[in-house]
Amino acid sequence: MTSTLVTGISTLVTNDPALGEGPLGLVRDAAVVLDGEHVAWAGPASAAPAADRRHDAQGRAALPGFVDSHSHLLFGGDRTEEFNARMSGRPYSAGGIRTTVAATREASDEELAENLARYLAEARRQGTTTMETKSGYGLTPEQESRALRVAARQTDEVTYLGAHIVAPEYADDPAAYVDLVTGPMLDACAPYARWVDVFCEKGAFDGDQARAILTAGQAKGLTPRVHANQLSYGPGVQLAVELGAASADHCTHLSDADVDALGQSAGTVATLLPGCEFSTRAEYPDARRLLDAGVTVALSTDCNPGSSFTSSMPFCVAVAVREMGMTPDEAVWAATEGGARALRRTDVGRVAPGARADLVLLDAPSHVHLAYRPGVPLVSRVWHRGALLDA
Repeated sequence: MTSTLVTGISTLVTNDPALGEGPLGLVRDAAVVLDGEHVAWAGPASAAPAADRRHDAQGRAALPGFVDSHSHLLFGGDRTEEFNARMSGRPYSAGGIRTTVAATREASDEELAENLARYLAEARRQGTTTMETKSGYGLTPEQESRALRVAARQTDEVTYLGAHIVAPEYADDPAAYVDLVTGPMLDACAPYARWVDVFCEKGAFDGDQARAILTAGQAKGLTPRVHANQLSYGPGVQLAVELGAASADHCTHLSDADVDALGQSAGTVATLLPGCEFSTRAEYPDARRLLDAGVTVALSTDCNPGSSFTSSMPFCVAVAVREMGMTPDEAVWAATEGGARALRRTDVGRVAPGARADLVLLDAPSHVHLAYRPGVPLVSRVWHRGALLDA
């Protein structure tokens, strides 16, 4: 293996307080040694060890690769007309998620794989080096399992979301669809997934249905995640905490009891998805309320063709700072270490010895520029598993 010394870093976010200042473990005038697929050393440039190769960051800031813990990238078609109508104030009668379900069912395996590869590459160019993605646009055992097979070839964070909505064929018998999701569909999908998810919301799955789906997934060795409290107050957050879910995602409409439950949780992260509210002109979640209650917060894109068609974590950082009450430091931590915690990973989301060699350089002297200069393509260089991606 060949080692690389990245030096000339103006400020380095390590997310390891033992290495630098504050929760970000910020090191000034820093360097990093990447050895194969892992970080071998990080600290002041004046103390950096020798390496086989050298890369001069020329005063740029560095931070861990972003960890995007919530996306929906396994789909066919798009919903341009729906978005255009919504933004233009015109009525639109197409079927929302059901439109994507129809297009996804018609797409070939090759088309799904090519789409997934394209969106993963798009995200990596913007600094995302770990990305979770879900099924949920097939809604039959065959369609859901083939989507997960496609995903498992390209990412190791794969989520079974057969419980996205009730499949159109079961619109008049949702109980039978829950039986399918917890029975034959789960059997077909569990071998390819790490996580089980459910959209716990009015018009999708209620608390009892969500509990049945998540506990069935647990029995198959899958760890729960929950789409919780996005559109209205409901049982999703409480259920996530009760079942030890890795994350409760959206968390827009929260009672004091919900916030308390998340704050006292041993490991359920509140994952906030500002791209969704931006794209639908909906109310943003109150990140400040959660942070002040001691809740662990992650940021993610929710990249999907309907309500948040962005793969840009820098964009989500900027929106979280400007609209959700987060400081730049908090938003960067949530987009890196916070996402890692939502995926229960200790090898990503940080730049510290033993971590995976995922490193991002910015065309800026500080990570604060991610919020200070919204919309500007600041990501200059990305190392993923120790490999420098094409500029």
